[in-house]
Amino acid sequence: MPEPYGITAEALAARGRTDIPNELRSATHLIYSSPATLSFNAPGAQGVGVKRAGLAIPGSVMLLVSPVCCGRNTGGVGYDERCFYLSLDDTDIVTGRHLSALTDAVQEVCQRCHPTPTVVMICITCVDALLGTDMERVCRKAEAAVGIPVRPCSMYALTREGRLPPMVAVRQTVYSLLTPMKRRRDAVNILGFFSPLQDGCELYRLLSKNGVRQIREISRCRTFPEYQEMAQANFNLVLNQEARLAAQDMERNLGIPSVELVRMYQLDKIHNQYRLLGQVTGMDMEDQEDYQAAEEAIERFRSHHPEARFSVGEWANADPFELSLALLRYGFVVPEIFGTVGDANFPYLANIARLSPETNIYSNLSPSMLYYDPSRTPVDVVIGKDAAYSHPGVPAVPWNEEPQPFGYTGVKALFDALERSMA
Repeated sequence: MPEPYGITAEALAARGRTDIPNELRSATHLIYSSPATLSFNAPGAQGVGVKRAGLAIPGSVMLLVSPVCCGRNTGGVGYDERCFYLSLDDTDIVTGRHLSALTDAVQEVCQRCHPTPTVVMICITCVDALLGTDMERVCRKAEAAVGIPVRPCSMYALTREGRLPPMVAVRQTVYSLLTPMKRRRDAVNILGFFSPLQDGCELYRLLSKNGVRQIREISRCRTFPEYQEMAQANFNLVLNQEARLAAQDMERNLGIPSVELVRMYQLDKIHNQYRLLGQVTGMDMEDQEDYQAAEEAIERFRSHHPEARFSVGEWANADPFELSLALLRYGFVVPEIFGTVGDANFPYLANIARLSPETNIYSNLSPSMLYYDPSRTPVDVVIGKDAAYSHPGVPAVPWNEEPQPFGYTGVKALFDALERSMA
């Protein structure tokens, strides 16, 4: 029987980041079919893809300009009254004649909406990427006709590996309507996610303890004026590298500097991040109580399942390699990881290889995963929806809910969920 493609952590680390096998590199495949397709839907219809992200601005609406196949799975994401469609036929795709109808379409959208939208987002697909459509010009023309902002956002799967991937570009777009305001020393923005941090995340409390009265996330802004007040921030906290360019735009246009943190599950690394944040901002980031609560959750799980074997997937609110390294450092066993390897997470492999050289790395990219046999890799618990798909019947924590885990609160919540799943 054919074998699924896999490589041990030791062998992969030995090859180095410049010699990652093509089977693990999304840039060597035409389109990376993300693990979200396991739900038989696009990321825009489950989770937060470009279509939902483009509607993050309160009061915004979207005109999706695409072939019918690209728009069919937009319904059901909870934004039916905010999504409109300009469907393209074969002639449109060949000649680009739909571009002459875009301004009229935007005007019709605005006439149908009550109250008037705060902004119209024009979402375009690979068709216009291949046509080379100048969307900035198209949007300027439509904006002049309707008198409200019109902004582009692109759903180009083909640019996923480029300099400006869709989820990076849309983050720039959704903050582009902010205009300069008087900045407040007691205001901070959290950038990076399109859904809020988990309620109770210690980051809120640590900031509040240092006199921060306004902590704004775009997902918690209910009105357009609330969104505009993000321009008052003293600094931005960037929790996802896909928001880095948006933060740079805000520093250039609004004078708001930024500090970048990374979501991690290794307690000592979380502590070190908070220590460095305190040094940069002059804040007191005393985190001992939160560190201890997370450590107790880990120990509670470990006391009940001291030799737990984990399968870790990439469809989860975690980097699968950083999370696997954390689990190994806590004394657990990780026989396999499902994940896409890149520059950002390759550094974790050296430590994984040192602690567990025989850990197998599998890729959701590879068609050979059709031959994956879960009985050959017995595990006790699974993290991530894609790994759960490969291990039916095994206790699983999907770990992809919309409230975003972060810091010690995220670690504690994960091990509490693991405890419940194993019970």
